[in-house]
Amino acid sequence: MRLSIAFLCCFFFVVPVRAETVLSYDVNGSSSWYPYFIDANAKDPGILAELVPDIFALTPIRLEAKHYPPKRTNQALASGALDFDVVSPSWFEEGDLGENFVQSQPIFAIKEHVVVLATALDDWMDINKIRGQEIGTVRGYLYHDDSQFTRVDFKSERELIIALQKGRIQAAIAGDLTALYWAKELQVPIALAAVHSDGVLVIRLRREHQALLEQINGAISQLRDQGTIDALLAKYTSGPSVASRLNN
Repeated sequence: MRLSIAFLCCFFFVVPVRAETVLSYDVNGSSSWYPYFIDANAKDPGILAELVPDIFALTPIRLEAKHYPPKRTNQALASGALDFDVVSPSWFEEGDLGENFVQSQPIFAIKEHVVVLATALDDWMDINKIRGQEIGTVRGYLYHDDSQFTRVDFKSERELIIALQKGRIQAAIAGDLTALYWAKELQVPIALAAVHSDGVLVIRLRREHQALLEQINGAISQLRDQGTIDALLAKYTSGPSVASRLNN
């Protein structure tokens, strides 16, 4: 009889936890957010497309992947249709993700630059140059200071590079790895000018799931300590470790 009671207690304890640990998420960014998200069905789908499932595989939390354009992702997070995404606090004004969200520990570093044609590099080395100017941006993306310039929205980072090439814009804001990739693919001679943001990627989690942060942070730490994050970054960038900057 005591065994039966113990079994029932465990049963009723476990079932609610399972029901509460299915999280929906979206990390696809724009359709051209290389190397962070490439194609969910590709052999090498992108850094975050691989890393996020790896993180949660070390927890009891199950995932439901969804794919929205950036603007809809933000709306879905605000409404609760999504539970989390991956962002950098450096993209937000004063680094504030909002009262409805909590953030994980850093996953790895990420940097954005003002991106221009190579011939215009010297003119855009001062970040204050963007003030009052028309600057190429990705529709739905967050920029911590977009009240200081006029956004000219395009569908993706790929479209930003094409717009620079065709003279539709004089400057854009994009992640360094993404901009360099598309410039190489499109054979457009660009340069990375002033740094626009320099921060880290974190999981932006709706506050009602705050109790799960300890498990999530533990998984991130484990993957970092094992070298998994460094190895994944090297796989897609073939360059110096970005994750190591977190320890500097």
